[in-house]
Amino acid sequence: MFLTILSSIKQKFFFLFLFFYFQRRRNIFNLQDFNLIMSLLQYKKKRNLKISKEPSAKIKGLNSPSTKKLIYVIQEHHASHLHWDLRLEFDNVLKSWAIPKIPPKEKNVKRLAIQVEDHPIEYAKFHGIIPEGNYGAGEVKIWDNGFYKLIEKNSKKIIFEIHGKKLKGKYCLIKTNYKNKKSWLFFKL
Repeated sequence: MFLTILSSIKQKFFFLFLFFYFQRRRNIFNLQDFNLIMSLLQYKKKRNLKISKEPSAKIKGLNSPSTKKLIYVIQEHHASHLHWDLRLEFDNVLKSWAIPKIPPKEKNVKRLAIQVEDHPIEYAKFHGIIPEGNYGAGEVKIWDNGFYKLIEKNSKKIIFEIHGKKLKGKYCLIKTNYKNKKSWLFFKL
């Protein structure tokens, strides 16, 4: 237990060291870069990446605006409970929501979406089996992917247009007060 806590503390200090080292070399400080590093630290903390074969959280492209299409992917995850993971690229990470039922293809079908930790961009291409005994153990398949265009975003609502193979059109994520602070509704407009 003590070694686990010590290892976690070492990881935090390592990420903070890297962050401040690169900031000092560039003579700038950017809170967005710091938040990116801390969100990916949560991702790494839950996993043994050597065993699970999931992508590691590489920190690249900090503080550089992207002109490419924004990544959209939904992964079918056969973990302890079958669910679908919606992932949208924001600020060089994949913001992620777990959806307990199949994502809606038609209007007037709402799905609960629980926001989970951010994932590295490389996770958009991940598929395979996470071994038993690891966080998220089970098979992960890419159910749909493509890109999206952001239409509107604030702390309680995200509206975007999906250009995927299965899902197409305008979709919305609305924050709810259902059970916890990470609950959202996901539906087609």
